[in-house]
Amino acid sequence: MGLFNRLFSEFIDVIDWTDDSGDTMVYRFERYGNEIKYGAKLIVRESQVAVFVNEGEVADVLSPGTYALETKNLPILTTLQYWDHGFNSPFKAEVYFINTRRFTDLKWGTKQPLMIRDPEFGGMRVRAFGTYCVRVVDATKFIREIAGTEGVFTTDEISDQLRNLITSRFASIVGGSDIPVLDMAANYDQMGEFLTKRIGPEFGEYGLELTKVLIENISLPPKVSEALDKRTSMGMTGNLDEFLKYQTGVAMETAAQNPAGGASEGIGMGVGLAMANRMSESMAQPTAAGAGAASASVPPPVPVEPKYHVVIEGESRGPFSVSQLSKRVGTGELSPESLVWTEGMEGWVAASTVAVLQPVFASKSGSTPPPIPKA
Repeated sequence: MGLFNRLFSEFIDVIDWTDDSGDTMVYRFERYGNEIKYGAKLIVRESQVAVFVNEGEVADVLSPGTYALETKNLPILTTLQYWDHGFNSPFKAEVYFINTRRFTDLKWGTKQPLMIRDPEFGGMRVRAFGTYCVRVVDATKFIREIAGTEGVFTTDEISDQLRNLITSRFASIVGGSDIPVLDMAANYDQMGEFLTKRIGPEFGEYGLELTKVLIENISLPPKVSEALDKRTSMGMTGNLDEFLKYQTGVAMETAAQNPAGGASEGIGMGVGLAMANRMSESMAQPTAAGAGAASASVPPPVPVEPKYHVVIEGESRGPFSVSQLSKRVGTGELSPESLVWTEGMEGWVAASTVAVLQPVFASKSGSTPPPIPKA
């Protein structure tokens, strides 16, 4: 079998590769003893590059096109080996085809929930997942850093490492964004673009280009989601009284359409609502009675003594209480003709016309003795 492979390889003069897998990133063209016939034709298709490796070192990288493997066309071949039998003898080299197309729909996601501090709900745990796209932009660096000497290298062999890079950077971005959980859905595009720019240089260290990161969903734990759904339902219910009336009407309609089965349920709901109303009324009655008793035991407010402004020597002075004005009657500062005003009056009036002040002048006039008659 080994001899057959050796003889068969001598007749192969076309080196090319077509990918039918969809996930192969590197393919090594297999030859017996890595021997390549002098003058063989190398076909590099679009979305490919070919890398020559001789004795473990990259000798040349060829872009898309058709090449004749001769020293006059590829001077690099003269440095691969010395020629024992002239330049027409086979030479040994490894040819790697690098797939440079964009690999899409690669999955990423958080293995464990991420703990973040939400401005509205406080500490929360969230999960996230999405997709990303990459392509090889530096074939030499990709072979040296990632693929190595593998004959076939697929996206599955590097997806775990790339996914870990995305999730770790996503945790730091979300934790420092201060975006509420309820508003994250409106910022998926901005977060994906920022994540792409943030992680791009790290992918470049592997010879890869991160073209796009998409965030498909940021979810909450099941119990938190249930609590949030209940909160949303309460907000959508609106007026609870109107909602109960609507439910009662629906139950009655259902009972009318299905007398055999739904009547009992509708009647039961009606009885339950009636009992609830009776209980609420019975609870309200003692409350009302207690409120009435409490109001009866509270004394009325203390009456406020009015205070008056008085015109004394052409100037407004005060305000003075009635007792203070009584003292000023005795000193002569206040007389029945003095002008007074208090809140509620339209203008200044004589003190003698105010009913509250009339007793003040009467008591003072009765207690003052008449003048002593002259001898």
